[in-house]
Amino acid sequence: MTTASDQQPPHAAMPPIIINNNVVASASASAVAGGFVVRRRRQSPWAHFGLLMLTGGIGNVFYAMHISRWNRDRGL
Repeated sequence: MTTASDQQPPHAAMPPIIINNNVVASASASAVAGGFVVRRRRQSPWAHFGLLMLTGGIGNVFYAMHISRWNRDRGL
């Protein structure tokens, strides 16, 4: 079988296709692989608002201390 001079053979210089699926941000993937992702806890504005309304503000202090201690104990 011969090809015309202006046509290329069917497998001419195709670059390899590389798919990289190594995503570290997925918590479920790291849990399956044996890793464990600990996320930093954030203070909720809704919790602070509710505590302000229910405890007159003193609950906010204890809530903020709790979240800060949780993050500090885990090195976050």
